[in-house]
Amino acid sequence: MIHAESNRLIFEYANEYLVVEPWLQDSIRVRSTMYPQLQAEAGALLDLPTEEVSTANVRVKPSGFAYLTNGNITAVLDPNGKLTFLNREGEILLEEYNRSHQSTPKETDEETHFRSRTHFNSALRIAAREFKPLVGGDYSLTMRFEAADDERIYGMGQYQQDILNVKHCTLELAHRNSQASVPFALSSRGYGFLWNNPAIGEVTFGKNRTEWHALSTKQLDYWITAGDTPAAIVERYADATGKVPMMPDYGMGFWQCKLRYRTQEELLHIAREYKRRELPIDVIVVDFFHWTKQGDFRFDPEYWPDPEGMVRELKDMGIELMVSVWPTIDKTSENFDEMREQGLLVRTERGVYVTMEFYGSTVFFDATNPKARAYVWDKVKQNYYDKGIRIFWLDEAEPEYTVYDFDNYRYYEGSNLQVGNKYPAMYSQTFYDGMKSENQEQIINLVRAAWAGSQRYGALVWSGDIDSSFASMRNQLAIGLNMGIAGIPWWTTDIGGFHGGDPANPSFRECLIRWFQFGVFCPVFRLHGDRHPQSGPIGPSGGGMCFSGADNEVWSFGEEAYGILSRYMQLREALRPYITERMQDAHEKGSPVIRPLFYDFPHDAASWLVEDTYMFGPHLLVAPILEQDQRTRSVYLPKGTDWTDAWSGTVHTGGQTITAEAPLHITPVYIRQSEAAAWRQAFSDTLTSLQSAGY
Repeated sequence: MIHAESNRLIFEYANEYLVVEPWLQDSIRVRSTMYPQLQAEAGALLDLPTEEVSTANVRVKPSGFAYLTNGNITAVLDPNGKLTFLNREGEILLEEYNRSHQSTPKETDEETHFRSRTHFNSALRIAAREFKPLVGGDYSLTMRFEAADDERIYGMGQYQQDILNVKHCTLELAHRNSQASVPFALSSRGYGFLWNNPAIGEVTFGKNRTEWHALSTKQLDYWITAGDTPAAIVERYADATGKVPMMPDYGMGFWQCKLRYRTQEELLHIAREYKRRELPIDVIVVDFFHWTKQGDFRFDPEYWPDPEGMVRELKDMGIELMVSVWPTIDKTSENFDEMREQGLLVRTERGVYVTMEFYGSTVFFDATNPKARAYVWDKVKQNYYDKGIRIFWLDEAEPEYTVYDFDNYRYYEGSNLQVGNKYPAMYSQTFYDGMKSENQEQIINLVRAAWAGSQRYGALVWSGDIDSSFASMRNQLAIGLNMGIAGIPWWTTDIGGFHGGDPANPSFRECLIRWFQFGVFCPVFRLHGDRHPQSGPIGPSGGGMCFSGADNEVWSFGEEAYGILSRYMQLREALRPYITERMQDAHEKGSPVIRPLFYDFPHDAASWLVEDTYMFGPHLLVAPILEQDQRTRSVYLPKGTDWTDAWSGTVHTGGQTITAEAPLHITPVYIRQSEAAAWRQAFSDTLTSLQSAGY
């Protein structure tokens, strides 16, 4: 039933074919199927390099137990096919949950300590790996693991909740507007786990067991790694799924955006005003409905008559232009008939052939189809890239179906139920491959969803169309930290939230200021939102037919806000050398730019319990203000170092909780003592300018 083949373990019983194999350093990949052979897809994993030589050790013992050791991790396969994973000290990291009648193996002394946890003689008949046949199709899959109640779990992507530790949570494995499933979990027990399956499903990190479920699939596929620290685990995961390119310099400054600049002259007027005020700005954005029709992939010449001239003027000002591209193809678009004839569109299984309705009946292009990716890039190249545009906003990337009936859509690679979570990664790949073909190296595109591996395609993920409120901002902090742990180091939000927010409202102004301060210490610093009151269309067709939001520039929120925001923009500029180092870390090692305290202080038990404070790189601790009218807050400073208050210069001993002052113009920041001299000047200069302005 169990045999070794090269450096792999293979278990065959009844119709199941299970393969356990080393997959890069300290890591193991597990696949199982009810078909005669495994599927060849790598999923989110990179293909193993041909020169990869594993030092894994494989043993099959006379007792029937088999072992695969690869660096820090060992897989133990018992004679009944149950898997248990150990760290290098022989401690259990993760084990399958099996409650069924089993034959009793003849144990040696070496296996005796597994008996109480790995062998159950139970009448429940609950299998760890359960494949249930679907009528006329493949399988519904459930994978069960034993639960450890003292375990804390992080990562998993973007869910609109203020929960950082997702233990005891149930999470949908599916994308929606503002939700991105990135199924990598980091455990406080010392392992990382990738559910390498793009099927729609669900995971529950329960008190009694952990269950991963795929609604429809052909095989089980997961990857597990072990490490002594969270950083070591995340870096192994980045090795396995890929790293971001090096972020271009313009990505590290301030990005200006609103819903929506309606004309070329309106956008240029705003850019010129930023320069007149001597405010730092790196990117400005042309949002949606600048086009003739969805799917035409080109500017509407009535409102954007000279894109090349616009790009030249912006570049002369040192500003990069980002343009929004949607994957929706209007049924009256000039490209719709050709794309449908060539099979380049997402299909519906039943009902009307429409996947989204927004200013027209539209169908998403099929990003899982290589021909569709090439077709879309060809249009984008002709109408945008060749005009000098080097950064794109990939909106609607989930994709955002008008009705989230996942079983009603079919892709080139299979049913949405089986492969749907790959879509945003393939959407990013469309542009990444195209830009690489033009020899562009530093590639970054803003995208509204991601799956595991999206980072290697230059994906900068933002948290979607969220509410403009303090409660929503609190959610974004947890989301940003978990996205970084899940392998997506480039992440941002709409500063101030997307839905609503009246620039004249004092409560919203306060929320905007606090969110802006948080944004300074995020990987990308970007102002966006659909501000109220909205304005109506300016024309009957094309780019004129869509509404727009109220003003959303830093001077739009009153003089008090402007004084604070403009000086925080200067602080971001002063931190550019530090941010560049963090982006280098992300590029070379996969390090998250923002991360929970335990990432840098894993041996401080208290740091694992903090969910409202974070590290911006290894040297800056940020304690954002997340509540209306809050002017003080408690801050835990990890032990093992002293901390310097970035604003006052006061030095605090680590390992204690302090009360931080937080008047409206200050968000608490602390500098690791060894770096205090290097970085405190930027804060001192900002504070001086704020005080001179009357704050």
